Amino acid sequence: MASVALKSFAGLRQSSPENNHPPITVLSKPPPSTQIHYRRLNVVAGKSCPKITGRNLRVAVIGGGPAGGAAAETLAKGGIETILIERKLDNAKPCGGAIPLCMVGEFDLPLDIIDRRVTKMKMISPSNVAVDIGQTLKPHEYIGMVRREVLDAYLRDRAAGAGATVINGLFTKMDKPSDKYAPYIIHYNEYDGKVGSTGKKVSMEVDAIIGADGANSRVAKSIGAGDYEYAIAFQERIKIPNDKMEYYENLAEMYVGDDVSPDFYGWVFPKCDHVAVGTGTVTHKPDIKKFQLATRLRARDKILGGKIIRVEAHPIPEHPRPRRLLERVALVGDAAGYVTKCSGEGIYFAAKSGRMCAEAIVEGSENGTRMVDESDLRNYLQKWDKTYWPTYKVLDILQKVFYRSNPAREAFVEMCADEYVQKMTFDSYLYKKVAPGNPLEDLKLAVNTIGSLVRANALRKEMAKI
Repeated sequence: MASVALKSFAGLRQSSPENNHPPITVLSKPPPSTQIHYRRLNVVAGKSCPKITGRNLRVAVIGGGPAGGAAAETLAKGGIETILIERKLDNAKPCGGAIPLCMVGEFDLPLDIIDRRVTKMKMISPSNVAVDIGQTLKPHEYIGMVRREVLDAYLRDRAAGAGATVINGLFTKMDKPSDKYAPYIIHYNEYDGKVGSTGKKVSMEVDAIIGADGANSRVAKSIGAGDYEYAIAFQERIKIPNDKMEYYENLAEMYVGDDVSPDFYGWVFPKCDHVAVGTGTVTHKPDIKKFQLATRLRARDKILGGKIIRVEAHPIPEHPRPRRLLERVALVGDAAGYVTKCSGEGIYFAAKSGRMCAEAIVEGSENGTRMVDESDLRNYLQKWDKTYWPTYKVLDILQKVFYRSNPAREAFVEMCADEYVQKMTFDSYLYKKVAPGNPLEDLKLAVNTIGSLVRANALRKEMAKI
């Protein structure tokens, strides 16, 4: 058998050389398949799990985006022998790249990986009425704009610095354990950097798995996690003249309307030396290029003379999967379906879920000294749902109410001009909590919302007559 040695950690400190743990077993050939009969197990307290002798708990993190990077770093710092497998280390997922202010502090992100600090936004209605948003922001508050290839690489490198082993490989499948505490066997193709290489087939034993491999997660398929509705996001990176780029120095734009998307929105977000122009849809996926053209046309005067330098497309989940864990396998990030409706935001929730899942494993294993079971991973899910369910529910309702028709979108943009709406929106977005409101202002907002919707409905009826 071939083997690969990983750095081991006890608690938050690297173990001394004389206490190094045995290497992780890497199998040159997969073991013969085993017939597995599934039954419903009673969830028991994690501390009843057996102690591990001669080594620390071994966890594979599949996927090296924000979810995988955050999970791997937390595991490695917490005493877990950690393997992070990412198929494409230079991956640049098509993504608006907006991150909330709280993520910068929570994840200790260096400011030099943030391309732009957005302090102004324009919300532009179907009839091209533009509302300026951002007047309630405090001097230190902003929305960070990042490139995913930069952010993802930084988080992976930091995980490696904490002791995780990062492997350039494609996860293909896993063999489930024959009994409760037996290892999982993961199979992947390890790449050697040669162009056109299909990779070397490798198998490895691990105690638990975190699936952070995105919307098309193979880990999710391996545990029968079920399907979900998804949107297609299409984005073009456009290099525009310097004088045009000055306009987007600290400004982002969002366009709503049936032309740019029947159920989502179009965007122009500033990056380091270019803008990202994109859109998305759940209900009309074959028309995505038509919607993208409409987004470019809406912004044409401001991106005139621009050159497309990159074209990207990717699925975005619309709600959590029916199943997000099974035994010692858990899903995080897009693999779990943690993208908010209405805004389509997922970077912060990916990193946060990866960290929370890893924290549950570190705690349940007592810093890698015990085996874990489903109850430990379920602690992560319960905490996640309790913390973020209100945010997802509110944004789901907003999408159903305001994205259903052009008149409703006009009403939505009209509401965005209200300072109270802006304050509540930004407070909730920047700090990832449903901001508590002022009862009197909430009542006024409810009345104004009803008024906007009534006007929108009247407009819809008149348009129907025409």
